Amino acid sequence: MSRSVVVDPGAIRVGPRSAVVLVLATVAGLMMFIWPLLTKVDPSPSQHGTDAPFIFIVILPVLVAVVVSELSEGGMDSKALAILGVLSAVNAALRPTLGAGTAGIESVFFLLVLAGRVFGPGFGFLLGCTSLFASALLTAGVGPWLPFQMICSAWIGLGAGLLPRRVRGKAEIAMLIGYGIFVAYAFGFLMNLWFWPFITHAEVPYHDGSISYMPGAPVLDNLHRFAIFTLLTSTGGWDTGRAITNTVAILLLGPAVLAVLRRTAHRASFGVRGTFRKTTDAPEPPGAADSS
Repeated sequence: MSRSVVVDPGAIRVGPRSAVVLVLATVAGLMMFIWPLLTKVDPSPSQHGTDAPFIFIVILPVLVAVVVSELSEGGMDSKALAILGVLSAVNAALRPTLGAGTAGIESVFFLLVLAGRVFGPGFGFLLGCTSLFASALLTAGVGPWLPFQMICSAWIGLGAGLLPRRVRGKAEIAMLIGYGIFVAYAFGFLMNLWFWPFITHAEVPYHDGSISYMPGAPVLDNLHRFAIFTLLTSTGGWDTGRAITNTVAILLLGPAVLAVLRRTAHRASFGVRGTFRKTTDAPEPPGAADSS
């Protein structure tokens, strides 16, 4: 008998059941943001304060379902869980230390992007959720915005794990920087969308025209107003600061952190399983035929 080893890339193998759960979580998360555009709601600053607990009720079972489905398919082992816990704690500690989003300085995403890149999309999805949740507990940042931050961060980690796997070296760093810039603006866009329909008098003095949500207006009209609102209030400041933070962190720390994470993944031997096949019969030892 000879032994061969098959290695499954990524700390968490995304099988059919977990892929279905991730798709459902993504669709449900997207509906969390866009549902006011598809119906008519009355702007009210307290709207999300009342619906946030119900969003938590939806999101947390989805996360549990992801973990259970991964465990049942053999895609997550104790090593992956341990690394998930360590990286979640590191990310949660880095965020308040380096600004927690103040003036766009947001340190939580660069490690999320790098870890998702190394350990795969399933790991990145879970790390995004757990990092933001743990950070909110540390900084007393639990509020109606947290479920939306969690699902956005989960998408960032998921997307990092889905980037082309064969790219390496300087091209990989350039790709990750580009992705980090994209998600910086995408995060700001979505996090504006979660509250924009529920604020009143969103107009600014340096812009002529309405940029407030109009209940019952066509989707494209409201999206046009929202795009202007985001450009005027977020893109040039907070989102650009977040993009610069991601760029600098990935450029300076990316190669070293990627090397450490890949060394960890190699030593953990995620997805290694032994297979056996029968080989030619071994020759009889000398003298065995004479003694029979």
